[in-house]
Formats: sequence, structure tokens, C-alpha cells
Amino acid sequence: MLDLWLIRHGQTEGNKSGKYIGVTDEPLCVEGIEFLKTLQYPEIDAVFVSPKKRCLQTAQILFPEHEAYVIPELAECDFGEFENKNYKELSGNQHYQQWIDSNGMLPFPGGESRGAFKKRCFDGFGKAVQQCINRKILRAGLVVHGGTIMNLMEEYCDEHRSFYEWHVKNGKGFHVVLDPEAWSQGDRRLILKYAYE
Repeated sequence: MLDLWLIRHGQTEGNKSGKYIGVTDEPLCVEGIEFLKTLQYPEIDAVFVSPKKRCLQTAQILFPEHEAYVIPELAECDFGEFENKNYKELSGNQHYQQWIDSNGMLPFPGGESRGAFKKRCFDGFGKAVQQCINRKILRAGLVVHGGTIMNLMEEYCDEHRSFYEWHVKNGKGFHVVLDPEAWSQGDRRLILKYAYE
């Protein structure tokens, strides 16, 4: 079995103020760094990350002994018109209200559609899993984004929840396992072992 830890990056200034931070490449804030230093995740054999600074920094703090393998497809969604704004700043924005009314199903204006984001996340996750299989890695961390984790858990986890029910706080995540042989044969199932909440 392949053990995977899906971990959301540490807190940033944008996260603190509730902003939609997708393509914005901001670093961790001081509080985010200090909080990550209090966490202890199990030993792993490899770490895969989104290319964003916040993920690279988080991986360095949590797993300093490992070189991070960057997978661009694991990056957060492009929030388009909503990028780097919070709900207060978007109050009165017609496009934002339409997006809220759709329960987040509409594409982000000028940004990425949910379907395109999901497909990209699945492609990136598949690359990480394949690298683990090829290199006979048994325990790996993926330091990514909240939206990335929510997509993966909604699609693949054996415990069925809706997208937003898989929301995870900064620095937290899920320990899941998969059967590499079954995965290679098309059984795309993750078994939830533990939630870091």
C-alpha cells in the first residue's frame, strides 16, 4: 500500500483576511510559519508540491530533509476576477453573487472553471502517484492547496462527502492510502486513514 499525506500549505496574509488566493504567489505569514513549526507529521520518503511559494515553504518547514518535487498541475485554482479579494471586497459584485447562487459551480469570471481545475488536479495527482509507483516509494507527502485537496478527496475518497465538506485548515490535511496495483489497473480509490484537523 502507498501511504499519502495530503497537506494544505501554511497560512498567508491573504488567508488571514479571507481572500481568494489562487494564482497570487504570496509567501507564508509569520503566524503561518510559527504554527507549522509546532506540527509533526510522520516520516516520509518523498514530498511533492505545488509550485507556489506557500507550498514550497511549507514543505521545507515540515519535511526539511527532502527535496521537493514540483508538479505544476497541483497549483490552486485561478479565481480570475475574485483573485486576491475577500467577500467584503466582492460585496455588490454581480458576478460574485451569481457564483454564490450557483453554489460555486459557475466558472470564475476570467479564471478557471471547476471542471478544468478538477481535471488539472487529477492529472497532477496521477503524476505524483505514478512517480511513487515507479520509484517504489511507500510514504509520500503532497503539500498543496485547499482546493486541490478538496477535489482529490471528493473524487477519490472511499468516504463520500461533497466538495466543501472536505475543506481543511492551513497546515492540516488527510492521511490516505491506495493500492498501487489497483491504481495502475484503474481503481482510483483512496482510503481515508486519519484527518489532521
